[in-house]
Amino acid sequence: MAKEVSKIADKIRQVQTTLAVINGKWKLPILLSMYSGVSRFRDLQRNIPNITTRVLSKELKDLEASKLVLRIVYDTHPVSIEYKLTTYSFTLTPVVDEMIKWGKQHSKGNL
Repeated sequence: MAKEVSKIADKIRQVQTTLAVINGKWKLPILLSMYSGVSRFRDLQRNIPNITTRVLSKELKDLEASKLVLRIVYDTHPVSIEYKLTTYSFTLTPVVDEMIKWGKQHSKGNL
């Protein structure tokens, strides 16, 4: 019994770790909008309805800290900045695909 509880507690910790990285209203939409390739800040803002400049900036910093997004600064005038997904971010693809699948089923009422 104690071993079973320990396994459950470990699973809960792992889910909490995942949620700490991708949780929130905006992180997954940002990642999804970047799947097509490199993006500039304004492109992301246009692709994601209702996201504010402040929130997008904060979320991009969080995603960069989590090693899911790479920020590339070009030495141009004015300075040009692009964002792209890291190789590591693609490890989330199966998780995101399952979330999309589940969301489709849920919205159709096919539980």
